[in-house]
Amino acid sequence: MVDHNEKLLQELLKKPGNNVCADCGSEDPDWASYNLGIFICMRCASIHRGMGAHISKVKHLELDRWEDSQVQRMKEVGNIAAKNKYEERVPPCYRRPTKNDPQVLIEQWIRAKYQREEFCHPERQNYLSGSMEGFLMKRGKEDSRYQLRKFVLNENEDTLKYHVKENKEPKGVLKLSELNVSFAPAKMGHMNSMQLTFMKDGSTRHIYVYHDDPEVINGWYTSIRCAKLHLLQVAFPSTPQSDLILRLPKDFAREGWLWKTGPRPSDVHRRRWFTLDNRKLMYHDEPLDAYPKGEIFIGHESSGYHIKVSNTGNGCKEARFPFHLVTPERTFCLAASTHEDRAGWLAVIQQTLKRQLTPQESTIEATLVRKRTTSNSISIFSGR
Repeated sequence: MVDHNEKLLQELLKKPGNNVCADCGSEDPDWASYNLGIFICMRCASIHRGMGAHISKVKHLELDRWEDSQVQRMKEVGNIAAKNKYEERVPPCYRRPTKNDPQVLIEQWIRAKYQREEFCHPERQNYLSGSMEGFLMKRGKEDSRYQLRKFVLNENEDTLKYHVKENKEPKGVLKLSELNVSFAPAKMGHMNSMQLTFMKDGSTRHIYVYHDDPEVINGWYTSIRCAKLHLLQVAFPSTPQSDLILRLPKDFAREGWLWKTGPRPSDVHRRRWFTLDNRKLMYHDEPLDAYPKGEIFIGHESSGYHIKVSNTGNGCKEARFPFHLVTPERTFCLAASTHEDRAGWLAVIQQTLKRQLTPQESTIEATLVRKRTTSNSISIFSGR
């Protein structure tokens, strides 16, 4: 039999804002922090419990017994009021997580709100200065070993540098305005890991880093985002901030194994790790390669880019679900191992084909067209 307090909690869940998790937005939360007065999902509840009862006291809405005073606290606060308090001064460059985001991002968001109260006290936001120095574990370009390297972020120079030896010249200089950064826990096997992607000598380069402290790696991630937003504001002073935020680093649209074959009928299928980074579809021998084996620019469908789906086999037992990515200069023959995987790739590529090119993307496409007309081989977007 449902007791009186449980009925009251179920009624409170129906109020605006309470029907989703206060921290990640998951639907139908079934937990709560009764001292903070918020309704949360099970995943976020475990993070709240990890902060300690002196910060957040967690209960299940149905399985735990509720005191009248605890229910009254939930009634007095609720998700909207708590959001107005604990998220009052979230900087525009800060990435607000959603339910499908990496654990480190959600955990640090929750700790920033309630434990460190960064958004109530802006002076605690140490990622807004445009500069940062520290040490990260970096994966070697030629091997899989991780070595401690010093990284230096400098917004004024538009650079992110890393040093093999602290007092020596930098080993690498990454142009901040052209850098993409994404969390990579599943691929790297470390919860607090990131992938840095940038252009080097006309080719895409990947760097993989991690830190044992989740607050540190999230600090680097947020510092890079904030520095990039500042650079965009300087470069495009008349562009609305909401539009500039859309250009900040984002996770890859999709990653995973696909089968690829060459343009000749005699070419064999080869298993490659594919990554869709904005309009650039890269393929690699292995997920943690420093350089892609090839890159395919995906333009707008009005320029001749499109997808053709085949439901017939192609002679490869593993590559059972083929499709073709057609570009103005070549058709790429790809295949997934499952129907669900192919459907996922088709969805994200189709979204890319329908999205209008930005001025910067149009410049990239025009550059590629010039390269094709002056050379029979494509130097950057190879067909290997």
